[in-house]
Amino acid sequence: MNDVASLGANIQKTVLEATSDALGLAILVCDKNDEIVFASRPILQFYPIPAQFLEVGTRLKDFLGAIFDSGVRNGTAPESSRRHANRDEWISENLSHHWRERFEVVERIGRHRWISVRKRRLSSGLGIVAITDVSEQKKREEQMQLDLERVELTEGILDCLPNPICVKDRSLNYIAVNKAFCAIHGMTADAILGRSVWDLIDPELAEKFERHDRHTLETGQMHLLPEQLVQADGDDLWVVTRRFRVGDPGKHLLVTCMNDVTDLVIGYNDPEAIVSGRSPLDIKDYSAFEPAQNCYDPFRSIDMQHLVEAGAIIDPVSAGKHRVLVITNAAALEVNLVPQLRRWGYDACAVRNSAELAAFRDMSNARGIAIDALLIDGTMPDALMIVSNWTASPSLMLAKDWKAVDLLSNIQTLCENGVGALPSADADGPVDWDIIVPEAEIGGRPAPEVEVVVAEDNEINQFVFSQILEGLGISYRIAANGEEAVKLWQQYRPNLVLMDVSMPVMNGFDAARAIRALEKTSSFQTPIVAVTAQALDIDIEQAKQAGMDDHITKPISPDMIESVYRKFVSTKTERMAG
Repeated sequence: MNDVASLGANIQKTVLEATSDALGLAILVCDKNDEIVFASRPILQFYPIPAQFLEVGTRLKDFLGAIFDSGVRNGTAPESSRRHANRDEWISENLSHHWRERFEVVERIGRHRWISVRKRRLSSGLGIVAITDVSEQKKREEQMQLDLERVELTEGILDCLPNPICVKDRSLNYIAVNKAFCAIHGMTADAILGRSVWDLIDPELAEKFERHDRHTLETGQMHLLPEQLVQADGDDLWVVTRRFRVGDPGKHLLVTCMNDVTDLVIGYNDPEAIVSGRSPLDIKDYSAFEPAQNCYDPFRSIDMQHLVEAGAIIDPVSAGKHRVLVITNAAALEVNLVPQLRRWGYDACAVRNSAELAAFRDMSNARGIAIDALLIDGTMPDALMIVSNWTASPSLMLAKDWKAVDLLSNIQTLCENGVGALPSADADGPVDWDIIVPEAEIGGRPAPEVEVVVAEDNEINQFVFSQILEGLGISYRIAANGEEAVKLWQQYRPNLVLMDVSMPVMNGFDAARAIRALEKTSSFQTPIVAVTAQALDIDIEQAKQAGMDDHITKPISPDMIESVYRKFVSTKTERMAG
C-alpha cells in the first residue's frame, strides 16, 4: 500500500512540475495545516530564499518569513525594503490571504519587476498559489499610458496654437485638425475629419490644393506658398502655407501648417491695436499672396434682424435664375450643397433655423423676390414642422444619402412645374427624399391604397400587428419610428394610424403633432389611436394634447383592432377599400 501511495504522490509531483514548466508558472501547494506539500523550483526566480524553505513539510509561516527576510516583498524594491514593516504583521496578513477562497493581486517585487499572484483554497483544505512574471505586460501598459498622455498633451498644444494646422492621410482625407483650422471653415472638427478638400471648397481651388498635396506626399519636398484666405466670419487671413511629409515609408502623412502673417502684411497703426497685442507694423505688400479659399457665407454670418431692417441687402440681380433656399444646421451639408446648386445654375443660399427662415421669407416678400423651391435637411429635429409651416413655395425634404443626379432632376421639376414625382411605394431601397407641395382643398376623399399605418419599433409587436391586420383583410404599412410614420402618412393618407407612443428617433406624441400640423390645409383628418404599454393617465392626457383620437393598451388582440377600425372608419369606406 505504501508503495502505491508513493507512486501516486510521485505522479502528482511530476504532473505539477510539468504544468509549472509548460505554463511558465511557479506553483506552491500547502495542506490544511499550512505545510508545504509541493513547491516548484521557479519560485526561487522570484524570491531569493534558501532552497530548504521549499522542502515538503516546511511551514507556510516559515516560508513567508524567509521571503520577508530576503527583502523582496509586495510593493517594495530589495535595496529599500529592509525592515521597514513589522515582520509578524506582514506574515499574519499574508497567511490570511492564503485562507481566502480566492485571492488575486499584482505585486511589485523589484524596481522593474512585477508578478501576478493567484491564490485558491479548496474545500479539502489544500491551498494553491500560482505566480507569473507580468513585468513585460506592466511595461507595455505603462508605455501605453505614457504614449496616451503624450498624445493628449500634443493635441492640447496644437489646439492652443494660433496657426491653423491639419494632417491628411495618403488618401488626402483629413485625420487631424486644430481649432484654428476649424475656425477658418466655421465647422467643428467632427464635420471635417474623414472628408477631403473637395468637400470644403470650390472644385477649382480643390484641384490646385490636391496637386500640391500629391507632389509633397510623393516627393517629400516641402511646399511653401503665401496665400490670402477669407475665413467663415468674413475676416481676411494672410498666411504662409507650408506642406511637408512625415512618417515612415508606406505610412507617410501630409502636414499643412499655415503661419499667420496678417500683422506683417496689413499692419496696425491704431493705438488700440497695440493694446490688443497686435504688432504696430505698416507693411503693405499684397502682390506676393495668391488668392485661396473663401469660406465666408454672408447668410451664415448676417444678423437676421438687421436683414429684416435693411431691405437693400437683397437685390434681385438674378432675375433669370430659379431661386433655391436651403435650410440646414449641418455645416457639412451646407458647404457641399449650396456650391453644387450654384454650379447647376441656381441662385442658392442657406439659412440655419426656423427663425432665419421666417426672416428671410418676410424680407423676400417685402422685396418682391420669389423663392422657387425650399430644400429641407431631413435630419433636422424640426424638419416636419418646417414643412407644415412653409407655404411660400414647393419644398423638398432631403435624406442623409441624397444623390446629385436625382436631386437635380427633381429640383428642375419642382421649379418648373411646382410638383415632383414621389418615390414609388414599391421601389427597393430607402426613400431619398419627399417632395411636399402645398395642398389644395378637395371636396371628397378617394379610397386610400393603404388603410392603416402602424408605428411600432418592437419587432415582435410588428409581427403581431401584421398577423392581425392580414387576418382582418386590412391593407397596412409598418413604420419603425415616428418619423417613418409621418412619411408613410404623407405618402398613403390612410384611414387610420395606430401610433405607439414610445419609439426612437421621434416618439408617437411628436409624430401625431407633426401629422396634425400637416393636416391644416387638408379637408380630411386621419384618426390617430395611441398604443400604450399601460393605461397611465399621463400618457392618455399627452395623447389628447398631441391630437390623438383614442388609445388602446398592449397586449393587442384581433377584437381590439377590429373594434378600433370599425369605430373610426365608416363601413362605406371600409367596403370601398376591400
